[in-house]
Amino acid sequence: MEIKVYATLREVAGGKTVEIENLAGLTVGQMLEQLFGRFPALQSKLLNREGDFHSAFHILINGRDARYLDSLETVIKADDEIRIFPPVGGG
Repeated sequence: MEIKVYATLREVAGGKTVEIENLAGLTVGQMLEQLFGRFPALQSKLLNREGDFHSAFHILINGRDARYLDSLETVIKADDEIRIFPPVGGG
């Protein structure tokens, strides 16, 4: 399954996408554990000290923020589109 990452996260993940096999049936939290195993620097960027999402980051499942679904307990389906966005600033 392909996970698309954007902006500053691409530097950490080594590109625009990360491929992880067999994500279907896992939770977003379990997916993140796999990502952190491959890219340890992502953990401090995506999670706070309590293990929750940093408020400025967004993990989208089919265009919906996982934070407003079941957060880290959101179950991933085989046909889900997963995208991870860092904070965006502008002025």
